[in-house]
Amino acid sequence: MRNLSLLTDLYEYSMANGFDAELPNTRATFDVFYRKVPDQGSFVLAAGLKQIIDQLADFHFSDSDLTYFRSLNLWRPAFIDHLATLTLDCHVHAVPEGTPVFPREPLMTIEGPIAQAQLLETLILNILNHQSLIATKTRRMVFAAKGRPIMEFGARRAQGPDSAVYGARAAVIGGAASTSDVLAAKLFHIPVAGTMAHSWIEAFPDELTAFRKWAALYPDNSALLVDTYDVLTSGVPNAITVFKELRAAGHHPVGIRIDSGDIATLSRDARHLLDAAGFQDTKITISNALDESVMTSLLDQGAPIDNFGIGEKLITSASAPVLSGVYKLAAIETDGQVNPKIKISDSVKR
Repeated sequence: MRNLSLLTDLYEYSMANGFDAELPNTRATFDVFYRKVPDQGSFVLAAGLKQIIDQLADFHFSDSDLTYFRSLNLWRPAFIDHLATLTLDCHVHAVPEGTPVFPREPLMTIEGPIAQAQLLETLILNILNHQSLIATKTRRMVFAAKGRPIMEFGARRAQGPDSAVYGARAAVIGGAASTSDVLAAKLFHIPVAGTMAHSWIEAFPDELTAFRKWAALYPDNSALLVDTYDVLTSGVPNAITVFKELRAAGHHPVGIRIDSGDIATLSRDARHLLDAAGFQDTKITISNALDESVMTSLLDQGAPIDNFGIGEKLITSASAPVLSGVYKLAAIETDGQVNPKIKISDSVKR
């Protein structure tokens, strides 16, 4: 696990340096909450607690960190010496991951020495904001899918490796059935799923050969991508040919995936072809820049879809890419006396 103790903003250290000097025996309580639900929704699903627990359990500063701090010439030497032997004395109270949380309701409360609790602000917000955002977006898509499984396919469009890995985990908290991200699947024991890319089919002399080669390798897991050339005149007929060969050999074909075109029409026509050939139980999976509005539209049109593979619109929460969670001082405790605190201003942040 990578140590993220320096993942913070400079002013957190500058304030902690001051608190360490001016309020050394003061404990504080900070609440983490958000003000506005993304996508005009009703609630946010909490996610990210596991990573926060792991990071706080390993919160420390290396020799190179301390050398860097000294090179900045910003803070008291006594504060840096304190960081060298720092052991967190903070208590964290949080709702379980997957819990619906409403605006201004705390997802997490941190209580501890004010200098320590201040240092945790950016790290905690970075993790909670991202993972809760993706879990919430996934929950919207799961609702739109009306009971059909969602597969998270977004690693290549995620904003960096950490967003891909932890976004996949958050997607499962939000209700996704699986991920295509092998690293996330391994780290978090998530079911892993996937079919093939168009490059597999294009690499062979013709589509039927490509399908047959795939089926020979994966006879009990043959899900064929049928839109490389033409879904209805090439892809589905060739898939049916291979499915018949698999069935004759005692195997059970999985289904097809459609990744482009008029999905509603193509899925209906593909379903008719598959059913007529005796493959009523094979599945139709669709992908191609899906979000909850597209999914709802397709199902409202009666598209016979069994599974959704969702990439960029999920892993980036493209329609609402920011959850503006905040970390606010709620109370100060000095000499056993607790004093509530709140920010008041003429304007209201939304």
